[in-house]
Amino acid sequence: MSKQWLAMTVISTALFLVGIDMTVLYTALPILTHALQASNSEKLWVINAYPLAMAGLLLGLGTLGDRIGHRRIFMVGLFLFGLASLGAAFSPTVDILIATRALLAIGAAMMLPASLSLIRQTFATDQERAVAIGVWGAVFSGAAAVGPLIGGILLSKFWWGSIFLINVPVVVVALLLAPLLIPNVPGNPKRVWDPLSSLIVMVALVGLTYALMEVAKPAPNGLDAAIALLIGIVFMTWFVVRQNRSASPTVDFALFRSSGFLGGILAILAGMVALIGVQLMLLQRLQLVFGFSPLQAALFIIPMSVASFVSGPLLSAVLLRLGVERGISITLLIGAAGLAGLAYFEHASLALQLVSLIVFGFGGGASASASSTAVMINTTDDKAGMAASIEGVSFEFGGVIGIAVMGSIATYIYSSSIVLPHDFLNADRARDSIDQAFLLAEHLNAEAAQQLVAHAKAAFDLAYLGVMLAGAAIMGLLGVVFALVKPSKAINHRAREY
Repeated sequence: MSKQWLAMTVISTALFLVGIDMTVLYTALPILTHALQASNSEKLWVINAYPLAMAGLLLGLGTLGDRIGHRRIFMVGLFLFGLASLGAAFSPTVDILIATRALLAIGAAMMLPASLSLIRQTFATDQERAVAIGVWGAVFSGAAAVGPLIGGILLSKFWWGSIFLINVPVVVVALLLAPLLIPNVPGNPKRVWDPLSSLIVMVALVGLTYALMEVAKPAPNGLDAAIALLIGIVFMTWFVVRQNRSASPTVDFALFRSSGFLGGILAILAGMVALIGVQLMLLQRLQLVFGFSPLQAALFIIPMSVASFVSGPLLSAVLLRLGVERGISITLLIGAAGLAGLAYFEHASLALQLVSLIVFGFGGGASASASSTAVMINTTDDKAGMAASIEGVSFEFGGVIGIAVMGSIATYIYSSSIVLPHDFLNADRARDSIDQAFLLAEHLNAEAAQQLVAHAKAAFDLAYLGVMLAGAAIMGLLGVVFALVKPSKAINHRAREY
């Protein structure tokens, strides 16, 4: 194996950890929620703290990599990621777990844009870069897909903190190999770094996400939601105005004038919303409704993970001949078909549901690969770090939207459809989530507990159906749009041969 591909292995290993930590908690949610007595809102924030903090930090940290060198920031991010993993593994409360998840995000936000930029610096030819970027997209989306499996395996033997502790030895090995294999290309000290913009956009994203999650509660606080929405809008407006007035912006909105670049970003968002929604709901349904163990649930979705891993590199071999926009359209429609199958076969045999899951995994993985290629070939070399940061934000914020939107859809359907007796005590708590309903059932007599569990499962099934249909609609509609869009011409001067 050449030194270039050995370097790619180190980069992919770190990237794999970043992707895994987006979803590894999904298998552990029922156990973690019970152990820490977390509410539905706290459960969503445990998940969201990681991608939300990343989305706010990626833009500025990608630019910082352009300034000080991408290998340096990559290695600092690795170190912080390992340190935060130790803290998360031994968190005694939900609040501390949320805080350490945010610290994990800082390390991940350093590594993610640096990884794409390092690929550009490591591989010299266009074809090698196309294949490497295809592998990058497959590793990231595949890691998000396989995260629940790794969580299930660990939870079958260890406590929930092991899903974080497993990161530490991998980080140590990667830190030792990175200086030996990854080229050290000096940064551009003239590149302006604007940390205030990162803070502004992070506040905006937190505000908008909090507003959405508050509205979806069974008993929402309208004032809190309105204040959060106002904060989100004001700070997002401030961010856009600041970028447009800056001589060296963190985000150059001129990049979005390229239909290929914009399309790639939209496709990433759609794919991540669907992927996160499917995993969040399916893994909980398998455990809470069907009674699977965490490992059994994770094993059930491994074919989706395999399909996601395989589809990216397979597509990259023909993508440039097929056309990027056409490739994105086809893969999105394949993913939508898989989700429609999951909805249609909701109460059919598990085999039919598994086939639908494989179809979705194949389409989702291929879509991530095609979208990453679309983004990176539609930017110039001097803005590679910026483009990679925007792409990373799209992956992470797509995850945030997936959790917030799909979680909100699920919460609304569940809370409005669960059937409870008129005189039932703690009705609000039972409507909060299926986890809380199960906790309440532990303190009821056998007959009442059985009825509550049955009603909670029925309501959750309806929520699951709603999420699958919503994901299919998002991917399907965007796939149709791409089919109608005129192909764009890559603006990267090194992409002429494409």
